[in-house]
Amino acid sequence: MQTIRVLPLGRVDYDTAWAAQKRIQAEMVAAKRRGDAPDHRILLVEHDPVITLGQSGNRTHVLLSDDELAARGIAFRHIDRGGDVTFHGPGQLVGYPILDLDRFRPDLHHYLRTLEDVVIATCADFGVNAGRYVDAEGKAQTGVWVGAPGEERKICAFGIRCTRWVTMHGWAFNLNTDLSPFEAIVPCGIAERGVTSLARELGHPVDEAAVTTRLLAHVAHQFDARLVQVPPDEACYEVGLESPARM
Repeated sequence: MQTIRVLPLGRVDYDTAWAAQKRIQAEMVAAKRRGDAPDHRILLVEHDPVITLGQSGNRTHVLLSDDELAARGIAFRHIDRGGDVTFHGPGQLVGYPILDLDRFRPDLHHYLRTLEDVVIATCADFGVNAGRYVDAEGKAQTGVWVGAPGEERKICAFGIRCTRWVTMHGWAFNLNTDLSPFEAIVPCGIAERGVTSLARELGHPVDEAAVTTRLLAHVAHQFDARLVQVPPDEACYEVGLESPARM
C-alpha cells in the first residue's frame, strides 16, 4: 500500500504554491531516477483570487484585461497545466496531488476519472448528486458537475501536469466560494454551462473541514493508499513556507 502525505498549508498565494509543486515534483522525479520511492504528497491550499489559464487554453476565454482584473483584486497567471481557464479564490478546497503514477496506474485518463470519483463521492456524502457531463457532440468534459441534463453546473474543475508519471496541479472544489468572479471568464472554455458551489447547492454554508475530511477518506479508498496527516506547521516547513495561514 502506498503512503500519501497530506500537507495542509492554509491560505497560500498562487505563485508560492506553484513553485512548491514544481520543486517537489522535480525532487520526486530525481529520486525516481535514482531508484528511490519517496512518499507521495497532496498539498491542500486556499488561494487569494486568481484566474489561471492552462498551457493550451484560449486567452479570449478571459473576458477582462489584466488591468481590469487587477482593479477587481484578481491576479492572472498563464500556467503549465492542462485544461483551459478557471478561477481560484477563498472558500475553495484546492488539492495538488504529487503522485508517482507508476506506483498506482500510469494512465492519465484513469487518474482524472479517479479524482472525479473522489469529488463525486464527497458531494454524495453531503446530499448533492454530482456526476460527469457529456456535451452535445458526445465529448466527456473533465470535471464534476451537478444539475439535470441541459442544466449542468460545474462544482469542481481539474487540470494536471505530469512528468515521468509524477503529477502536479489537481482540483479546485467550490465549497463556500464567491462565484461572481467566474463571470470574468468562460469557465473551462465551456460557454453554455455555468458553475456552482456546494454551499449554493445546499442553500447554506458548509463546514470546510468536514468536507476535507470526507474527501480525504475517498482519496484513501480510491487510490488504495494510506494517508498520513501532517500537522500544519510541519507541512509548511516541509514545503519551505514560514507558517500556515488559516483557511
